[in-house]
Amino acid sequence: MKTETKTMLEVSGLGHRYGGANGHQAIADLTFQVRTGELACIVGPSGCGKSTMLRSISGLIKPTSGKVQLNGSPVNGVPEDLAVVFQDYSRSLFPWLSVRSNVEFPLRSRGVSKAERRERADEVLEWVGLSAAAKKYPWQLSGGMQQRVSIARALACRPALLLMDEPFASVDAQTRFELEDLLLRVRKQFDSTVLLVTHDIDESIYLADRVFVLSKSPASVVADLEIPLGDERDQITTRESETFVHLRSEVARLLDVRTAAAPKPEAAEAPEPEAEAATPEAEADEKPAEAAADSAAESDVDEQTSDADEKSADDAEKSTAKQWAEAEQAEAAETAKRN
Repeated sequence: MKTETKTMLEVSGLGHRYGGANGHQAIADLTFQVRTGELACIVGPSGCGKSTMLRSISGLIKPTSGKVQLNGSPVNGVPEDLAVVFQDYSRSLFPWLSVRSNVEFPLRSRGVSKAERRERADEVLEWVGLSAAAKKYPWQLSGGMQQRVSIARALACRPALLLMDEPFASVDAQTRFELEDLLLRVRKQFDSTVLLVTHDIDESIYLADRVFVLSKSPASVVADLEIPLGDERDQITTRESETFVHLRSEVARLLDVRTAAAPKPEAAEAPEPEAEAATPEAEADEKPAEAAADSAAESDVDEQTSDADEKSADDAEKSTAKQWAEAEQAEAAETAKRN
């Protein structure tokens, strides 16, 4: 996809240290830009500080140095025109809300009307192939389907920038390929700007217009590579192409050279927990009597379910607000200690 020359995201001298002046330096002097309409990938070794960087960019944590600008405005707190898709889909969805209500949830706090929430949710669920699962609950879906719900929820907010923190790391290889292709399709449909973090070299090259290669912790940018693979990509011919193989070797070389030069080896990260076994996606055949059920009765059930979801969403919103308030108080206390 051709990108515009306008800069959407600008990261300058970004650094973050945990635990005060003598604490762990997770990232150091990160500087890069993401252009409007671009899909950029950040690739680096496990434990290098990629997630810390993403949380700093999204406004979830305040970096100890440097600055982040989105469309020319400083990021202080989470911007409304930004959305995040996390790796752990099982913890990012409310299990007591239906798929549709999970997608609608962030729109409630933005004052979007009920009718528009429903319209947006149905649109993005169609694009991620989950229209038939709108009334189901997350625990009734496979891991790949749950992550599709997370992506749909982010897209429903119509963000200027979509941040993705290793979004496909917790699914099997086949599902990962399907989700990668889904991202390319919806990114093109919604003309989205995406910044995706991964430690998978092949994934970064397959998805991106540009790849930023990070060093070991504390992370800094060691290379900014353009990816000239064109708009149309597929899992077989693209990955077998000479350009892809060359770029993969180049990124691997950069990571290996940087790793070899590191004075202190990093402790190996604990493996990611395996996703829980998913409920089979196939639905049971409907009985003839169910197929002939009165449509008015079905409408009443839908309305009751919708009302129940609304109440559950209200309770979840209050709980989320309380958690944010507690987090802000804790951060304020930590800041006071540093000062």
